[in-house]
Amino acid sequence: MNTITRILHTAHRNALITSLVTGIIVYEVFAHTPFLFPVGKAVGPLLADWLPAGLFLLLYFTFCKIRISELKPRTWHFVIQLIRTSIAAFMVLLISLFQDNTELKLVLEGMFICFICPTAAGVVVIVEKLGGNIGSLTIFTIIANIVTMIIIPLFFPMVERGTDITYLTAMLMLLRNVTAVLVLPLALAMLSRRYIPNVVAMFNRHKNTGFYIWCINLAIVTGLTVRNIEESTVSGWVMWSLLITPLFVCLVQFALGKEVGRHWNESINTGQALGQKNTVVGIWLTLTFLNPLAAVAPGAYILWQNLVNGWQLWYKQKYGYLKW
Repeated sequence: MNTITRILHTAHRNALITSLVTGIIVYEVFAHTPFLFPVGKAVGPLLADWLPAGLFLLLYFTFCKIRISELKPRTWHFVIQLIRTSIAAFMVLLISLFQDNTELKLVLEGMFICFICPTAAGVVVIVEKLGGNIGSLTIFTIIANIVTMIIIPLFFPMVERGTDITYLTAMLMLLRNVTAVLVLPLALAMLSRRYIPNVVAMFNRHKNTGFYIWCINLAIVTGLTVRNIEESTVSGWVMWSLLITPLFVCLVQFALGKEVGRHWNESINTGQALGQKNTVVGIWLTLTFLNPLAAVAPGAYILWQNLVNGWQLWYKQKYGYLKW
């Protein structure tokens, strides 16, 4: 095996970590090399526009592997939602106790959004690689987004008392996101399985297609996250807190999810369900309805959760199983 082949093999085995590092390096190069500024300004918006299309494609390819019989709610779906809602309610209580401490409240808001934002739609890609049930996670993700539509209009005005948000406005905005990101690719995949099974079979022979698209998306999101962190006006201990506390939140959610899942022999599914967050939605919600400075936290969470995912994938590939 020559050097190039070894490098490519290593990059494949550590695809998520490779994507994170690539996103950081590419952004830093284009952001700090003057003669590349025009290229970055031209290409940056195009990459951002690719993200929704890339997410749609990776979910479509992944959903093509699901049978309709797998799409049914399970008890743990609702247990995880109860845990997520309870933790978010506790964070609202903490925030209310420190309303007068501006800096501490900002850090708590960052933690709150990392707890309350729904499960990432792309969770099915990682769950498939880890050996979980993508059908079960698909239904869970839909439930998680529905619950989010209910609890956000309740909690956000308590977090930021000046927030002008109505049930109808919040629900319609989140419903649009759920429909575009989850329902449409799922419906198209089910129709494809029914009417063009030969095409679906061809897609399924290339089982890593969705995962590679996810890696491309992750590199882009990582670059955007680094940009947002570097451009933030927050500094000092508050910035470090907004960067480090999401690691604590991330580890707590993955560990708690896996512990709950042991009761149903679903630790892979439940760990990802509670730990892998749609922090892009979290950033949007923070910028729209909460203190925009707190958006650093869900941005940092993107990096932490994918380091956890990368480590799990490495362990699964090395040892053939996850013992948690």
